[in-house]
Amino acid sequence: MAASEEPNAAASLHGSSSASQPLLSNPSPPPLLYPYPTIDDPPQSNPSESDPSQYLQISYNYGHRPFKDIPILVLFILFVLSSFGFGIFATFNRNINYSNLSSYYYDEKTSNCVTDSVFSSSPILVFLYSFSSSSSVLKSLIWTLVATLILSLPICFFLLLLLKHYTRQIVYASLPFFVLVPIFINVYWFIACTVNPTCSYNFPMVYRILVLIFMFLVIGVIVWIFIVNWHRIGLTISIIGVASDALSMNLGLLVVIPSMTLGLLIYYAPIVLFLVFARLNGKIVPHHHGSSGDYTCVWKQDKWVPAYYALAILTMLWSGAVMVEGQVYVISGTISQWYFSKEEDDTPRRSIRKSLRNAFGPSAGTVCLSGLLILVVRVVRAMVDSARQEDTPGVFKIILRCCVNTFLAAVDYLNKFTITFAAITGEAYCSSARMTYELLKRNLLSTVFVETISTRLLLGIAFVLSTIYAIVACAILRAVSHLGADTYLVAFAAWLLLIVILEFFIHVLDNVIETVYVCYAIDRDRGEVCKQDVHEVYVHLPISRNHRSSLVTTSLLV
Repeated sequence: MAASEEPNAAASLHGSSSASQPLLSNPSPPPLLYPYPTIDDPPQSNPSESDPSQYLQISYNYGHRPFKDIPILVLFILFVLSSFGFGIFATFNRNINYSNLSSYYYDEKTSNCVTDSVFSSSPILVFLYSFSSSSSVLKSLIWTLVATLILSLPICFFLLLLLKHYTRQIVYASLPFFVLVPIFINVYWFIACTVNPTCSYNFPMVYRILVLIFMFLVIGVIVWIFIVNWHRIGLTISIIGVASDALSMNLGLLVVIPSMTLGLLIYYAPIVLFLVFARLNGKIVPHHHGSSGDYTCVWKQDKWVPAYYALAILTMLWSGAVMVEGQVYVISGTISQWYFSKEEDDTPRRSIRKSLRNAFGPSAGTVCLSGLLILVVRVVRAMVDSARQEDTPGVFKIILRCCVNTFLAAVDYLNKFTITFAAITGEAYCSSARMTYELLKRNLLSTVFVETISTRLLLGIAFVLSTIYAIVACAILRAVSHLGADTYLVAFAAWLLLIVILEFFIHVLDNVIETVYVCYAIDRDRGEVCKQDVHEVYVHLPISRNHRSSLVTTSLLV
């Protein structure tokens, strides 16, 4: 759209219009298949809170981006350098006599612990020797996991193509399996355990029947969830189709995002090694038993080792959260460049490289801050969940737990699209959170739209595909090997690996859905239509009417 038409769009968006007018009344965009939804009582924007004109130019920032949230970036670098620095010190300062602790004894002449030349077997050798008795199972497990890892890539590409071209067919074809597969597994284990004398003896019939009934109740809950959300499946199918098309136009993400995870594992390797060597920092000292008066040789660890463990583990957790948010940033930056590009059937050149450069360059502090907030939320939520399991009733604790859960929900609410907006505009974290909230509020959109059944539907498809693959793998193993009951263990390992990979693929697709949603909100705010097919689907999203309840969230941004 030309720059001269933007004031008209702004007037139609933020001016005082009648309640029956649509949000986008500018006639310049191409005609849509469906009109934008109207509301009965549109909220009036307060000029004192925000100036709408400052958001008219929101689009992907192709220009120079200054560094944001630098203090958090410096803090993260200090954590990493400290972990590696003390880790290197721990490696060279380790005591090589730790593994021979059992060979030390107390010498009364020198009043010290001395050693003899007795050889002690290495625990690694014992660990490897324990596998020698089950080499056939280990070999079958390794080959099955390697084959699953190799086949997972074409399976993901095949699933993406199916979701792009045959979304409705693949979804409706998978829905019966969401019920049939659990029923089959439930009946199969019941019959197999009844036939097997050992299982039948160790697991009485009464308990088997109770577990069978419980599993059928769970299956009934799954059926009830589908019945309640049946009216939303059509919109969910369209959203998944749009996201699959966007991801298929940027297939490089399916290579870059796993590569980032692999890089994180390589980054973890020396820290784990440092933790192992840090445990070897100490000395063997005599210990006096007061009751018997005897002396024994014990290991005394250096006082700084526990502090280093806390530092290194915290650095690993923060780095993992940063990598997750960095992946979201790269996905958002790449998809938003595709969305705002002028080419209909082509993607911008070097879009992934530009997103990587921004994520670990000017916006590195923003990514680190987002990762830190996510880490804090996860740790606090884990503490609340662990405290809930303790039998400590009390009104104060219940109120405190509700307040903590409300605060954590508010943080999740704000953080949902913050990194996506930062990837598009290059703004700092706090600015991105505030501008994203106001952008969605002005256009009567909500961040809770992604709580549809799209993620659960995709997870169900992944579960069905993984289960079918595990059944086929189990049949092949039973035909070509003689593992006996270990066949089910190998098949379960293959199922677990494939479903983890498919869930990672679904995580990428979910991020694409959220990015397209923010881009669609920017289009609505500007009165433009960059992707006609996206507007034809996202125009049917429900309108957010509950703005008063979000005042608490707004106060957190002030």
